[in-house]
Amino acid sequence: MKADDIVRLKSEAMSEAKASSSQAELEQVRIKYLGRNGFLPQIMQGLKDENPADRPMIGRLANEFKQETQAAIEARKQELAAAAGTVAADAFDFTLPGRWMPAGSRHPISLIIEEACRIYSTLGFTVSEGPDIETAYHNFDALNTPPDHPSRDSQDTFWLETGELLRTQTSPVQIRVMETHKPPIRIIAPGRCYRRDATNATHSANFHQIEGLYVDKDVSMVDLKSDITYFARQMMGNDIKVRFRPHFFPFTEPSVEYDFSCHLCKGRGCRVCKNSGWIEISGAGMVDPRVFKIVGYDPEQVSGYAFGMGVERIAMIKFGIGDIRTLYENDIRFLSQFV
Repeated sequence: MKADDIVRLKSEAMSEAKASSSQAELEQVRIKYLGRNGFLPQIMQGLKDENPADRPMIGRLANEFKQETQAAIEARKQELAAAAGTVAADAFDFTLPGRWMPAGSRHPISLIIEEACRIYSTLGFTVSEGPDIETAYHNFDALNTPPDHPSRDSQDTFWLETGELLRTQTSPVQIRVMETHKPPIRIIAPGRCYRRDATNATHSANFHQIEGLYVDKDVSMVDLKSDITYFARQMMGNDIKVRFRPHFFPFTEPSVEYDFSCHLCKGRGCRVCKNSGWIEISGAGMVDPRVFKIVGYDPEQVSGYAFGMGVERIAMIKFGIGDIRTLYENDIRFLSQFV
């Protein structure tokens, strides 16, 4: 094949490539000129029959034919792909209705915390927070917990190499607030707590508490009982009853534990309340005068009460959850019930 013929074929191939209006047409151009039975293989097969003096020039022209034709085909391929994407974007119908996406749900623990904060806000309480990593002073010493108390043991508390610990309760928040604020104080402190409990249907090493603290002049046990009763009826229903039983806590004196009547059986007895008609919630009491002295308050001038409650326990009671582990498994079938 003459050199002029190769130059002509190259020009025709590039023109046809640029004129292709679809990927299919472009593929036909490639097959016609560069395919197994195309012009380029014919040129290369006939090279052996050419004059030896002309072979280098013909080989060079054939190589240019191949490279420039491939480049033209690839450039046109990208142009067609870009044009197709633009057409697809321009063809979107903005008048079509949007796709409905189901709403997510609040986790039951979050629901209980938010509801508790709302209820106590109607009584004038504000929300306070503190660090999860606490000092022994704030978690034990300032709360009048003696050095030999079992709760300080490494079998009960997660101690860190720094001498700090993962807080076992949210009560340290009360100490931090009293250290930096003067009475009157009325706060609740929701948050995570950590204890070395074996995980089972009713216990977890990582759980949530809501602590409450009210300090002012002439605060009495009557205020404590009335506020907890108000909370119980707002959270569980107006027919809920509350009972208080004497108990002991290092940081309150006198101390009580309080129970709610079972909202499922209405106090008649069932599996949830172990046929007692009552469900234990947590502890409370009047703040011990020693705690007031530690934070710089005069126990002769002020008094106050403190209480605590487990968020998981209330969630399990309110929503009829039989196993605390269900709250942490992130099973969408379970969580979707709280939409």
